Amino acid sequence: MHSSSAPVPDVSIILPCAGFGTRFGAIYAKELHCLAPGVTVLDRSLAPVVELAESGLTVRLVVVFGTHKLDTVSYLARYAEIFQLVFVYQDQALEPDLDGAIRSALPMTHGPVALVLPDIVVSGAGSAGSLLAALRQTGVAGWSVVAAEERDPDILRHMGALAVEERDGVVTVGEATDKPAEPSRFNAFWGMVAVTEEEAHRLPDVVGKGADSPLAGAVALLVERIVNYNTAAG
Repeated sequence: MHSSSAPVPDVSIILPCAGFGTRFGAIYAKELHCLAPGVTVLDRSLAPVVELAESGLTVRLVVVFGTHKLDTVSYLARYAEIFQLVFVYQDQALEPDLDGAIRSALPMTHGPVALVLPDIVVSGAGSAGSLLAALRQTGVAGWSVVAAEERDPDILRHMGALAVEERDGVVTVGEATDKPAEPSRFNAFWGMVAVTEEEAHRLPDVVGKGADSPLAGAVALLVERIVNYNTAAG
């Protein structure tokens, strides 16, 4: 047996990077868009995952990519000493969309799983430690989300919309739909999703079309701001 085998991860993160970013409209991948000198959207989206590693957890980052994303693969080399990096080609037979990316990654995960999107940045009040807190909450509810309150129907139509309510200081998800045609029932959207190992097989249903969302009943940890860098205007 090899003496220096990698430790078993405490948590796995799915990072889907196989999209074509057609709405972004730049000649480079949207996650590599520069926000500050030496800082990309991808760096900001991974900041909560870096916090997990800094807390002492062994983090496996499962990156789903396509041949058009080799620049992103190269960029992620800077995280090789922070995470266990696993790269998986998106299996187009598993649907080409986000749910297919999650299905491609799931066999490589171990332990609780969080879905982190490379073009979604969580910031402001409540954001520090939010992913770590969400992962801890899965032990109670099975599912948890890092979310931001939002009433603008135009924003909710393009996001993972949530109807959240607070009771006794705990915010929970009553209803969830990805990109709802009728967003008036919703008052928030998620930026990251965390789930127990036992329930992780249902993660594709969070973004799948026509599937009942498994997020009903999830604990929601509210942060001040979640930005979707889907357009170059950001």
